[in-house]
Amino acid sequence: MKSLKVEKVRVVPRHIAIIMDGNGRWAKLKGKNRLYGHRKGVESVRKIIKYSAKVGVKYLTLYTFSTENWNRPKNEVNGLMKLFSKLLEHEIPELYKNNVRILFTGRRNRLPKELLDKMDNAEEVTKNNTGLTLILAFDYGGRQEIVDTCKEVCRKLKLNQIEKLDDEEFSKHLYLPDVPDPDLVIRTSGEFRISNFLLWQTAYSEFYFTEVLWPDFDEEEFDKALDDYSKRERRFGKI
Repeated sequence: MKSLKVEKVRVVPRHIAIIMDGNGRWAKLKGKNRLYGHRKGVESVRKIIKYSAKVGVKYLTLYTFSTENWNRPKNEVNGLMKLFSKLLEHEIPELYKNNVRILFTGRRNRLPKELLDKMDNAEEVTKNNTGLTLILAFDYGGRQEIVDTCKEVCRKLKLNQIEKLDDEEFSKHLYLPDVPDPDLVIRTSGEFRISNFLLWQTAYSEFYFTEVLWPDFDEEEFDKALDDYSKRERRFGKI
């Protein structure tokens, strides 16, 4: 009697964070400028947001603009600001229709007012949506978040507003304390580093690195990451 083959059920991470790398290199390979690569990267963003919701991901964090990205050429930075502002204006109705809630993480003191207004509007318009929570890390740095958290914790300790300081209490003062830590972090373009991304939150995350440049990262490549994650055994320090 033939034994039946039992297929392993795919485990879908509750929270996936992605370092979207490779737009510039993709554009260079095509003989285009870097902003062209960023615009093409937006197409991958749309695909992955939609597919994440379809497969049951609850939280998706995208590393959109880091604190270090300010060091890029001024024309590229200005172009990214305009591109992001335009995207928020045009994409919000579709995201709202698809029940996506939008949150932002990062510092806001250096961002243009027009962009800040659109970010505030995006959060307000989608705040009651109950589907995928999309978190856009903009002017974000993991070290900076920890420093800002330390400042807030010290302030509250001085005022005797914290009784016991431990990692759980510390986490309550991060930028988005109600968002669970990422289960899986994906980085595209063949780089093997986390680039100051969610340093506190990724202490026990699984990592998946792919050679694929972000504009070429599609549903099929996303499936590869999910399948790889399903093979992992997460012990969190236990045996």
